[in-house]
Amino acid sequence: MSRPNDTSFYRTLPLASDLALRRGFMVVNEPLLGNFRFGRLLEVLDKVAEETALQYVCQFYPEARVVTAAIDEILIKHAADVARDLVIKARINHVGRTSMEVGIRVEHPGDPEVHIASCFFTMVARIGVGSQSESVTIPPLEYADDLEKQRYANAIASREAYRTAQSVAQEPPTREEYDLLNRLHRAQEEPNFNGLVASQLVADSWERMYPEQENVPTTIFGGYLVRRAYELSSICAELVAPNRPVIVAVNRINFFHPVRLGDKLHFTTRVVYTGKTSVSVEANIQRISRDRTSQALSNSCLFTFVNVNKDLTPQPVPTIYPTTYSEDARYLQAFRRSKGLGRHQH
Repeated sequence: MSRPNDTSFYRTLPLASDLALRRGFMVVNEPLLGNFRFGRLLEVLDKVAEETALQYVCQFYPEARVVTAAIDEILIKHAADVARDLVIKARINHVGRTSMEVGIRVEHPGDPEVHIASCFFTMVARIGVGSQSESVTIPPLEYADDLEKQRYANAIASREAYRTAQSVAQEPPTREEYDLLNRLHRAQEEPNFNGLVASQLVADSWERMYPEQENVPTTIFGGYLVRRAYELSSICAELVAPNRPVIVAVNRINFFHPVRLGDKLHFTTRVVYTGKTSVSVEANIQRISRDRTSQALSNSCLFTFVNVNKDLTPQPVPTIYPTTYSEDARYLQAFRRSKGLGRHQH
């Protein structure tokens, strides 16, 4: 029986020596702290998670493929330096019946070694294509040492925490939350109110899916979708952040329905909550089939940005004001998630 260490997978992005690669990961072609395209990294991380899981699954099902079911969490610890190499270290933390949690650590090697981010992907093993596709049962791992057992326990706790959070999201506001929402609504009734209302903090775009975005047969690469969702979310965050929004966390990304070749996608992003210096942006991707006979929500995402100055020091952001019931619900959900951010911070 294999152990988690046996599933280790490594990839290096040689940004220090490959100038063309470095340019592709730059936000702007000028000196800038944190001048790193996080959306491009999301694509790479999704592919690394896929290859890590596939390496294990193919030992038992050579014809199998794996797909991303969710990105549970990505915590950004430090801003990446686009002029330094990035090392991506992945391994499977937990194997369920048909799914796996892949943990990924991103770091700058050398002196000093810098921990850039920790990531957690849920991958599902499948056989077949299209309507013939079905999940397969995966043999379990053996968790021998304390670290492997702790990562296993964290994965189980994360699943339970997500189910609890989904249940809590449907609960009515507490007294504290009601008072918060009440203050935000009452402020909008003042004669001189000029605050930012949530309904105005929206950005959207449309895109057609072509063969160049294909990953497994007839299906679009999930990493490309989340990159596009992130990039539009970053633009949306600029509607609130007076300085510069930088990503600090991917709270959750769900993959509900596969996106097919020829699908038309509607990306919608909205600012749903602001803290003292943070901005929470929700992104949804709606797919419409090429023949326009079906449509469905393919992805939902929640990103947290922080407004920073040129030295990456957090700066204040204005309060946003929800008006409708749905805006209140999104505000509360992001407010509650902001309190529980970082299950793996220890």
